[in-house]
Amino acid sequence: MLTIDDYSVKVSIPIEWGAMDSFGHVNNTKFFRYFETARIEYFTRIGFIEEMERSKVGPILASTSAKFIKPLFYPDNIQVGTRVNNLNSNKFTMDYLIYSDKSGTVAIGEALIVVFNYESSTKSPIPPKIRKNIISLEPDLNQK
Repeated sequence: MLTIDDYSVKVSIPIEWGAMDSFGHVNNTKFFRYFETARIEYFTRIGFIEEMERSKVGPILASTSAKFIKPLFYPDNIQVGTRVNNLNSNKFTMDYLIYSDKSGTVAIGEALIVVFNYESSTKSPIPPKIRKNIISLEPDLNQK
């Protein structure tokens, strides 16, 4: 099994009291927000946010999933790791891992990201600069 050190981008997030639900643990919907925070950090690092502002070509979330391994509780701190594990002509897959300071690995997830032209509302090839930046972060990447 992968560890948090296997992920190219990591963000630290403190668990907030308000994230817990009536069952006394962090609500499962929050895990998807944690994935989103890591995903946006990844996009920022590879220049995708700037690219989207400039060219109107950017990422769109096509699907996402999670496997919940252990519950999270307040107080705690987590690290959320993400990486690209598969790169195609106009889409890529991202993996996630949430690591709790108190409990270890608490969830893993996956997302399919499609590159989208927001002006024409069509799929678009991954811009060359973005592809290059992903590959520089992910030297062992499977490319198709």
